[in-house]
Amino acid sequence: MSFIKKTYETFRTSPVLRTLVWIVLAIVAMLIAAHYLMQLGTRHGARCAVPDFTGVAIGDAEHLAKKHDLEIIVNDSLYVPVYDGGIVLEQNPKADVAVKPGRKVYVTINSFAQKSVRIPYVTGYSLRQAKNNLEIAGLEIAELIYQSDMATNNVLEERFRDRVITRNDNIEAEAGSGITLVVGVSAESGAVSVPKVIGFPLKEAKSRLWEVGLNVGRIVYDEGIEVLDRKDARVYLQSPQQNKVLSLGQRVDLHLTLDPEKIEKQSAASDRAARRLESERELREAQITDSLMVIEEAYKAERRAADSLAAVARGEQYVPEGEVIAPVEEPATSEATEETTFFD
Repeated sequence: MSFIKKTYETFRTSPVLRTLVWIVLAIVAMLIAAHYLMQLGTRHGARCAVPDFTGVAIGDAEHLAKKHDLEIIVNDSLYVPVYDGGIVLEQNPKADVAVKPGRKVYVTINSFAQKSVRIPYVTGYSLRQAKNNLEIAGLEIAELIYQSDMATNNVLEERFRDRVITRNDNIEAEAGSGITLVVGVSAESGAVSVPKVIGFPLKEAKSRLWEVGLNVGRIVYDEGIEVLDRKDARVYLQSPQQNKVLSLGQRVDLHLTLDPEKIEKQSAASDRAARRLESERELREAQITDSLMVIEEAYKAERRAADSLAAVARGEQYVPEGEVIAPVEEPATSEATEETTFFD
């Protein structure tokens, strides 16, 4: 009897085996059915392109999302004055990305008004600490004004819109507003070397300049950079360049781009220029040192000549400063000579 016939006979005559086979078949059938039901429920393989919600009012964006079987979730808000309140500024996923129906799209919208924050009192603090306190509060420095004072780099006065802030004031300002700081500076501490800010975002570049006592000048973005993309731009050019010595309170202009190659190229050029400046500075310092030494030697020679003339006028022997002349011994006179002279 063949193997197939034996198996069939066993299956036909064994109730237990038949039951096990039917159980296995039932499980396989349920798994297959579940797989297809899940595909139907999740619309497996179905895709839709995410619409571009940026620049659209949040209400219209929600209506458009519903049409595409998507869900809008507002997860952040910013305040950009050039846009109306409630406008979608950013979205994730981006426009035209293929997603499954029912996908959530997270958006950042433009606030209807900028939030207000309390202005911290920073008079009496060091410039660095005052800057940090303002940044923590969501504010920034509008301008650094230096005036002569023994308290170098300490804040002497704090102003907001020409109003002096006192310890007991409870004044609020829109987040991002600038505060003017009057800072002390002594006569011997009025110059600073410009730090390198190429490669940094605008916010960090500003912070580095303020920290050393310099103001921010013109801010120029490459042509074509949209307002929403400015946060990703980085400094590729600064004027004056790094290592240049400026007076405290002078301004540094910043140019920003989204092009990483331009940043890398300008950064290398800035480093080369900074090294040249440093070499020139060292050469000037060496020349000044040599000149001072020559002047000092000339002064000493002139003084020695004057002292020599004065000694001659007094009938004295001139002795240069720091030198000692041994006394001159007179020759001894013999007694015999003296006696002979006496009797003669």
